[in-house]
Amino acid sequence: MCKVIALAHATLFDFLISMETQLTWYGHAAFKIETASGKILLIDPWLTNPSFPGGKDALTSLDRVDLILLTHGHSDHVGNAVEIGKRTGAALVTNFDLNAVMISVLGYPETQTSNETTGHLGGELSLLDGEVRVQFVPAWHGSSVQRDGDGSPVYAGNPTGLILTLRDGPTIYHTGDTDLFSDMALVKRFHKIDVMLVCIGDHFTMGPARAAEAVNLVAPNRVVPMHYGTFPVLTGTPEMFEHELQKRKIKSELRIMKIGEAVTLRPS
Repeated sequence: MCKVIALAHATLFDFLISMETQLTWYGHAAFKIETASGKILLIDPWLTNPSFPGGKDALTSLDRVDLILLTHGHSDHVGNAVEIGKRTGAALVTNFDLNAVMISVLGYPETQTSNETTGHLGGELSLLDGEVRVQFVPAWHGSSVQRDGDGSPVYAGNPTGLILTLRDGPTIYHTGDTDLFSDMALVKRFHKIDVMLVCIGDHFTMGPARAAEAVNLVAPNRVVPMHYGTFPVLTGTPEMFEHELQKRKIKSELRIMKIGEAVTLRPS
């Protein structure tokens, strides 16, 4: 009888572990999310960025991806999306304008895009049989796409942030590249954010002080800094960001991830 109970407990433990969401940071703004059911999502998948020595190996080891989500069209965010999409058959999730130029300019397979995976600011998509809901929210930045070796940028619509609500998992807000803006306060009116992935690098986005103010507006349970250290001009650091959070007495838990690290996320 004891053996049966122990086996039942072990089985339950294995089931609960399998129901957890895993978040992996590849450096810069690139993340992998593995949902509770095992679906694989990539956000801004520039795996071969200069801050990730293991990027080429990580790229070649990705043999299954369900969704590739892009915040905007700049090359440091589109990254390896086309290569991954062609190899894995991943559906592309973007705003309408970026979707069009990803196909026409960069050659993303059109058969892996549709109205179901394309939206715009304020809209919410229901994907993978409702397991993943994606809402496009504003970001103050730019967005254009360029072919390799071609210096002519092509307009790629509005840059966005992304709010992902995962069934049996957390709600995640990826800010994309952005400055601080007051409408970030609206995020918490419609969503309870479990994890906020926030750019802190300065120069091309908000730096540590303004990023801390953004966290104050959104009030997530946990915050993960990103988009720093990739280039010398990105001078914001996690230590500076932590100092700014402490100055404001912000209660969100700070989680500084190592490049290549995977962490377990649970809904609040």
